[in-house]
Amino acid sequence: MLSAFVTAFRTTDLRRKILFTLGLVALYRLGAALPSPGVDYRAVQECIDLVSGGDSAGIYQLINLFSGGALLQLSVFAIGIMPYITASIIVQLLTVVIPRFEELRKEGQAGQTKMTQYTRYLSIALAILQATGLVALAARGQLLQGCQQDILADTSIFGMIIIVLVMTAGAALVMWFGEQITERGVGNGMSLLIFAGIAARIPTEGKSILDSRGGLVFGLVCVAALLIIVAVIFVEQGQRRIPVQYAKRVVGRKMYGGSSTYLPLKVNQAGVIPVIFASSLLYLPNLIAQLTGSSTATDPSWWQEAIQKYLVNPGNPVYIAIYFALIVFFTYFYVAITFNPEERADEMKKFGGFIPGYRPGKPTADHLTYVLSRITLPGSIYLGLVAVLPNLFLDIGSSGGAQNLPFGGTAVLIMVSVGLDTVKQIESQLMNRNYEGFLK
Repeated sequence: MLSAFVTAFRTTDLRRKILFTLGLVALYRLGAALPSPGVDYRAVQECIDLVSGGDSAGIYQLINLFSGGALLQLSVFAIGIMPYITASIIVQLLTVVIPRFEELRKEGQAGQTKMTQYTRYLSIALAILQATGLVALAARGQLLQGCQQDILADTSIFGMIIIVLVMTAGAALVMWFGEQITERGVGNGMSLLIFAGIAARIPTEGKSILDSRGGLVFGLVCVAALLIIVAVIFVEQGQRRIPVQYAKRVVGRKMYGGSSTYLPLKVNQAGVIPVIFASSLLYLPNLIAQLTGSSTATDPSWWQEAIQKYLVNPGNPVYIAIYFALIVFFTYFYVAITFNPEERADEMKKFGGFIPGYRPGKPTADHLTYVLSRITLPGSIYLGLVAVLPNLFLDIGSSGGAQNLPFGGTAVLIMVSVGLDTVKQIESQLMNRNYEGFLK
């Protein structure tokens, strides 16, 4: 494996891609540590140290984890990559209900370019909304509850507009970083930026566990994280291979087809998207309750009390049950949107392919639907268990602390998936150059 890395760096164009990717990741981490104008950096750091691991950090744990801790620091890249991810999910969902989007998806590269443009516009709109909500919470002292310091040096309308504009521009720059990495670098740019943000939190969170709970608990957490990594790798590599046979056909004087291949259906066909979407939905009710309520309210309404009781504490059984159910639902929903058995059956029929034992057309589509429904159930349960395991077993002694761990289920799932995809892409580029790859 190390020799393959050496070979990759000896290849001029591949080395250039890797260094380009590392350079943009370094710039992303620099922007994540750079405070926005009008933010009292020292006060922010003192407040984070004061309420570290508390309830206030728990409700923003996923977005803060994806941004590498930049969210609670109100840095230039505080919004991070989440607007683009959310916009991408929304645009994919809209292809089902908007005929125009469905037509663009079938137009090939030109249609994909148009869809990407729509995604960018929606990302900017979402970034403005998220930055406005974040600054409003910071101005009202609700971002880091329990901290009495003013983390915004200028709370005037003009000052807060400047902060919102800077954060929105930062989100647009992060989106550009991700697209450049995808086009000119190695791996998927958006996924690598999330990977970098999560990896940057590992030393800090690990030291926090070691200092607060001792070496024994830290060792047990590391062992549990290692077991989760092994399980995630095992399931992520799992496939159901459906055999496909292509009939022989003569075109002119040449004969085509007659080959046997397979259609791979992953056990986790939806990836980590259902976890992100479920976490985002659970984050929204508390955000709405905070924006519509008063920071000094002593008599909250019944729905605000319900949100605080059931949808804020990740260790609450109701929270865990809702989180698990949402992940299962969005796994089925996302797989149904991204994988169309009728289209796959029509493509195989067009090129002379068929599944042995099933006639082309509708019988093939029905078989694909049956197989997909059978493997989606264990895939959805796997995603739900990996996501809620920290809430069940890794109680670090504070509400939300377990899920905030970079060793936790969601973080491990993302890091392992991104790592495997990146290694496979480097492997494929090495194989294209007839070099020895990572897998022997």
